[in-house]
Amino acid sequence: MGKAGTVLKQVLDTYRISQNKLAVAMGIGRSSINRWVNENRDPSGDAILQIRKGLNKINSAAAEEFIRLYLDESEEDELVDQE
Repeated sequence: MGKAGTVLKQVLDTYRISQNKLAVAMGIGRSSINRWVNENRDPSGDAILQIRKGLNKINSAAAEEFIRLYLDESEEDELVDQE
């Protein structure tokens, strides 16, 4: 699975935001958040934007961190360099 779930889990843990709180802020079921965090399913591009908006309602720093980590390509660059 993709990077979004891992990054989302890290941000939720760091900022102590529950999956339920984010789900309420996004207006979706907690099961969707749970699937993303446990990497059972990747969020769509539209969902990434909704995650950012939901996090922003709760904590703007968490929203910024989510996007920063999600867009950070340094890990991917390291993998390419090793090949």
